[in-house]
Amino acid sequence: MFSEYTESLFIMAGINIILGFSFYFPRSAGMFSMAQGGFMAIGAFISAALTVKLGMPFYPALLIGGIVAGIVGVIAGFPALRIKGVYLLLLTLGISEVIRIFFLNFSYTGGVAGLGGIQLHTNLWNVYFTVAILVYFFHRLAPTRMGRAIAAIGEDEEAAEMMGIDLTVTKLQVFGISAAMSGLAGGFYAHYSLYITSDNFGVAKSLEILLPVLMGGTEVFWGAILGSFVTTFVPEWLRFIQPYRMMIFGFIIVVMMILRPQGLVDRSLVSSIGLRLRSIRLLWFPRPAP
Repeated sequence: MFSEYTESLFIMAGINIILGFSFYFPRSAGMFSMAQGGFMAIGAFISAALTVKLGMPFYPALLIGGIVAGIVGVIAGFPALRIKGVYLLLLTLGISEVIRIFFLNFSYTGGVAGLGGIQLHTNLWNVYFTVAILVYFFHRLAPTRMGRAIAAIGEDEEAAEMMGIDLTVTKLQVFGISAAMSGLAGGFYAHYSLYITSDNFGVAKSLEILLPVLMGGTEVFWGAILGSFVTTFVPEWLRFIQPYRMMIFGFIIVVMMILRPQGLVDRSLVSSIGLRLRSIRLLWFPRPAP
């Protein structure tokens, strides 16, 4: 259906969408986490070790990698419960580095040399099936009790606590689920790149995860989707001006942040699109008269 090159771009965009969701989710609860690179490393190394060293099938290994990353995310969430702002960013960045250095020195997963011999299991279908499940999850989450609690915490944490929302449980759930998303993305990444080292999941990786969400918008999960496609495809479209490619892309990002700091997609845009779609549906399929 696509050329091998185009398919690779779509696969990387899909992995970036999952990573973008893992940043958006804690952000919706008012928490800025930079630990996604570390949680991604957990999912990547564990799933790859299970398939390479133990011969486990890909999908169980992928799920185990995501679950372990989620458990570590819950544990890492405890010290972050009462920390806000830039201090939370520094704390989660430190957690990510601790995880990276652990795998740098963990000989079972290759240590400094990294882990190779990974078979190709990642494709368009399993990546975008996962994206579709996460889109459905976020869509269904919003009207639930947990979704309203997360939104309330994101708006005003103190007011949410006064309303009886359990901040500890809700935040730990958010940290755990977002870490599991990063772990799944790491498993897909490992079984697509076929060779991984701890350097793949450093500070630069956490910043790469942050960029698509900031560009797409942090108010709704659709922003992570659009931002991931933009940050994946636009640099490739600029390859014809190779010497200035990243400079021009950086200039585009700066201009966009000045003109639209809320990102490409926000709540008002989603609401207006929803209203237009409803009006079109009523135009083509009018409700029967009573």
